[in-house]
Amino acid sequence: MTPSVRYGYELRTTLAAAPSAVEEFFIDFRRHVERHLARTQRFAAELLVREALNNAVVHGCRSDPRNYFRCALRLGAGRLTIAVEDGGDGFDWRAALRRRSEASAGSGRGLGILLRYATRVRFNDKGNAVTIVKRF
Repeated sequence: MTPSVRYGYELRTTLAAAPSAVEEFFIDFRRHVERHLARTQRFAAELLVREALNNAVVHGCRSDPRNYFRCALRLGAGRLTIAVEDGGDGFDWRAALRRRSEASAGSGRGLGILLRYATRVRFNDKGNAVTIVKRF
């Protein structure tokens, strides 16, 4: 993450669609989050970022490490903004908002997690890009 005038830290990167790339990203992310957020705030921040990145890997890029996705984070002024876009087909997020996932389901709970912990969640029409805002 690099210093930004308007925000405490900003990061724009392209990641391979592989769990190892997500974990490497988190090393840097955690280092900066620890300096800027209280422990209780870090849980929500890490959960939201991890959910957005893992959704891009698994659903958008179909866990194919030859595929890539873009991620931009801004942290500062009591707010975290997460933007993730993959090259996948997207999904019908409007229909997904109407469905409820079972607590015991192995997948399908990601949107519920985003809606519960984020202040605002927006998708593009295609459903392959999401912007998540968390105010602290």
